[in-house]
Amino acid sequence: MAATQASLLLQKQLRDLCKKPVDGFSAGLVDESDVFEWSVSIMGPPDTLYEGGFFNAIMSFPKNYPNSPPTVRFTSEMWHPNVYPDGKVCISILHPPGDDPNGYELATERWSPVHTVESIVLSIISMLSGPNDESPANVDAAKQWRDSREEFRKRVSRCVRKSQEML
Repeated sequence: MAATQASLLLQKQLRDLCKKPVDGFSAGLVDESDVFEWSVSIMGPPDTLYEGGFFNAIMSFPKNYPNSPPTVRFTSEMWHPNVYPDGKVCISILHPPGDDPNGYELATERWSPVHTVESIVLSIISMLSGPNDESPANVDAAKQWRDSREEFRKRVSRCVRKSQEML
């Protein structure tokens, strides 16, 4: 039953995004027969190091969505303090609801069933605009962001160029 409700909700969110596209990203199903796995393309936000890039990601939804958050993993190369080396995005709203066992985040900053695909992707775009190096997923990227901004910029520029070549 929960999977059916999740499926209906995801179908509705996909229809809504098709009717009213949102600037900065596009989304669709990886496979038309599976509404729980989406392909998302995110444009690098203007006036950021990621500007001009086209970054692809897979958004995988659990069967009990929206009670639990999806996972988002970039399939395009991404150098960012809040993206694990394997491409998995680490932002508060994608963390399970409730209190943070590590004490870094307030429960109100974590997943809530009111979030939608649109709010998730907009949060990722915001993350690209302003990395959080306080609790990084990629320690090397965070260290470079803090200590060697020019080297960080060069590495991101390579990711942007690579993303453009994949078009």
